Amino acid sequence: MPLLKSAISGRALRNSHAHVVHEIGLAIVGGDYEVGSLLPNDAELAARFGVSRTVLREAMKTLAAKGMLVPRARIGTRVTERTAWNLFDAELLGWHFEAGVDRAFLSHLCDMRLSFEPSAARLAARRARPAQVARLFLLADRMAEAQSSEAFAMADLEFHMTVLEASANPFMLSVGSLIEAALVSVFRMSSPTRHVAGVAESAQAHRRIAQAIAEGDADAAARAMEGVIVVGWENVQHSDTLSGPAGALPPVLAPARAETGPGAPAPAQPRRG
Repeated sequence: MPLLKSAISGRALRNSHAHVVHEIGLAIVGGDYEVGSLLPNDAELAARFGVSRTVLREAMKTLAAKGMLVPRARIGTRVTERTAWNLFDAELLGWHFEAGVDRAFLSHLCDMRLSFEPSAARLAARRARPAQVARLFLLADRMAEAQSSEAFAMADLEFHMTVLEASANPFMLSVGSLIEAALVSVFRMSSPTRHVAGVAESAQAHRRIAQAIAEGDADAAARAMEGVIVVGWENVQHSDTLSGPAGALPPVLAPARAETGPGAPAPAQPRRG
């Protein structure tokens, strides 16, 4: 849980390699090095960060593996299009939050959560082991009893990761970084622990997920998970720190654009958890 722990502590310990990766990666995400532009040469960057060329080159390989850079012999290292970036990478997601995210980014993140977390809850209702079910209830209780935003956020994240684990699908665990990134946004912008009622409501919503999984009710588990995600989106998107227009629902749940003219069908109503 490095992304959330870093958001909670506000700091991260880094060696020389990690420091260079972080600084250049953050500069790329923040637009200091624009898409399509060439980075300064190795000698300049090595001098700027006070590292050897060996450390610098290893850092460049790390960023290239994330899809952010492409080296070209006798030309230099170029920043790639954002569509090439690996947004499943926890470190890259963290740089987005450091640089500042807008409603559109969080909306896309919410879309992704809605595309797989209800399915994970559905699978967990069929496959969860007794110990995993007990763990879910314990974590819901920890959320209810949390005395700080930090304790609440850690229990919240562990709950969602336990659902992924209980799905018994290894691919589900591989997208856990997206959940962590989403909960970082909640922690920073709209933690329910700022309001006593919010703690109880959120904990109870998570308990409904646990209860549905315990009862083997796959449909109820999926609906309860969808509801938790939508409420989190609704809380975050009204934050004063975000740019971009506010909307009532993430695009994946918004009603389809209505057709015009005689005989046009009524727009579909979004499901609410």
